[in-house]
Amino acid sequence: MSFNNFYGEISTNWGSCMRLTDLRIAGNNITGSLPSEIGNATQLHAIDLSFNGLVGEVPKEFGKLTSLVNLNLSRNQLSGQISPKIVSLPGLQKLDLSRNKLSMSIPQTIGLSSNLFLLDLSNNQLSQDIPGQIGMLTHLSELDLSYNLLSGEIPAEFSKLQSLVKLDLSHNNLSGLIYKTFEALPGLAEVDISHNEFEGPIPNTTAFQDAPKAALQGNNGLCGNVEGLEPCNQAVVDRENSLAIGRVFLIVFPLLGAVLLFISFGVFCIFRRKKFHPTVELVPKTTEVFSLSNYEGKILYEDIIEATGAFDEIFCIGRGGYGSVFKAKLRSGDIVAIKKLYQMADSGQTDQKEFLNEIRALTEIRHRNIVKLVGFCSHPQHSFLVYEYFDRGSLSTILSNEEEAKELDWNKRLNIVKGVAHALSYMHHDCIPPIVHRDISSNNILLDSEYEAHVSNFGTAKLLKLDTSNWSAVVGTYGYVAPELAYTMKVTEKCDVYSFGMVAIEVIKGRHPGDGLSSLLAPVDMEISVVLRNILDSRLPKPVPSIEDELLTIFKLAVACVSTDPELRPSMEMISQVLSAHSTIFHGIKNSKTPTDPLRDATASSRSMDQFVEDIV
Repeated sequence: MSFNNFYGEISTNWGSCMRLTDLRIAGNNITGSLPSEIGNATQLHAIDLSFNGLVGEVPKEFGKLTSLVNLNLSRNQLSGQISPKIVSLPGLQKLDLSRNKLSMSIPQTIGLSSNLFLLDLSNNQLSQDIPGQIGMLTHLSELDLSYNLLSGEIPAEFSKLQSLVKLDLSHNNLSGLIYKTFEALPGLAEVDISHNEFEGPIPNTTAFQDAPKAALQGNNGLCGNVEGLEPCNQAVVDRENSLAIGRVFLIVFPLLGAVLLFISFGVFCIFRRKKFHPTVELVPKTTEVFSLSNYEGKILYEDIIEATGAFDEIFCIGRGGYGSVFKAKLRSGDIVAIKKLYQMADSGQTDQKEFLNEIRALTEIRHRNIVKLVGFCSHPQHSFLVYEYFDRGSLSTILSNEEEAKELDWNKRLNIVKGVAHALSYMHHDCIPPIVHRDISSNNILLDSEYEAHVSNFGTAKLLKLDTSNWSAVVGTYGYVAPELAYTMKVTEKCDVYSFGMVAIEVIKGRHPGDGLSSLLAPVDMEISVVLRNILDSRLPKPVPSIEDELLTIFKLAVACVSTDPELRPSMEMISQVLSAHSTIFHGIKNSKTPTDPLRDATASSRSMDQFVEDIV
């Protein structure tokens, strides 16, 4: 019932709501306090009461909602202390209490919500130190504690937040050195520590070195070679140089230990080779760690270390939630992309899981529209994967660049959408067991020199077990994740179908629809063909009628794909078949030398197929 004009208070009569799973009344004029009786609706997965006028404390009875995954009470007038019971719910994944009047300290029980990936407590009156228990939230990708009264130093336990991508600690009273803690967070992409009392050099990581001036200002003790900061004095530089020497040893020791790596990993490789190639005889006393350019494993390992300067930052071409990607030109002349996983404080167990997921998925599948895995190295402290390299980068990068987006004409965009559809159809319907990618987005679609699409990044892929319900924590990229995952956590192929629909709309529009998705899907008194013309990427010339017809088919399918009800979404096999049929009809008409009968047949087939698409929608 969100974003209407409802007013009044929330009823205390919750005796008949025991089976309610989703409560969303955001963006209204609801006043009064939160009824403690809501805590009796123990089947609730999601509560969104944001953008209202609620007052008083958050009832401690909310701590009984053990099924709760998403709690959003932001933009109200709530006050008092945050109940320790609420922030210790084990299944909670998103907690947003921002823009209220909450006070006192952040409860130490926050560490018990081990599945949290978003925590927003910004714009309150929280004080005292940040609890070190936040470091236990190893899945946390976004943390916002800005505009509070927090003091003290950043807990050393923050170095365990290896999944952290976005961090905002601005406008507090925090102090102390920061470079040691944040040097250990290579996945951090966006940071704001402005208007505190931090001091010393800023970390030598991309997030800090590329941070805008405003994200670091208001800390008189900070120094570094970035705009807006004073250079560090010589004493600080000498201290940093000593740390750099230590980092050299960290690079040298893995090389000296390479022999041990090959011996320990050899057993795994032999087992893997026998499993997937049981008829192949292994040459005695030979351990093949990699399968690339006919290199023996040890030589290739040394080649990769040399080609990347021991994974020097100058060779880094991208970062993700689980690792950094490096470009390497091998001695053979081959150019490859190397995904090196981040080292974890807990011996790499979390990243190792993603690593093994990717190997398990990519060694089982072969498809022209799926990135090819050509080698890998597995070790608790040093794991990476080797892929074929695609020089045009990701779809997201091209669409965000004005000139490159113009080069991506309508024919190329149609081909990209079809390529992704064919890849997902293969994964869902031709692989045994089926594979669900779970993170289909424009960031994970790579383009080769011919603008052919290749689905990448299988670190979150899940092999579906057909005899189980396949429950899992929510993963994926914000803006592409199917809505039902927020409260069911059940993984099915329809999760990928939703993400595909978002990508298809993004390709047509030239950018992600964002919050404007609902306006695209529910036009008032407007034909869908008119909606399509209104959202076409204005950077490209108007498509010819035949191309516009294909775009309309894709748009209709995309609309069906992003249905909030997974049962109403078409399968990727059906989508792939429709797009293939449409291409065949179009090219059959275009290339026909006898226009009479083929044209009549094609037109009839086209009408039949259009009706088929309409039935899906």
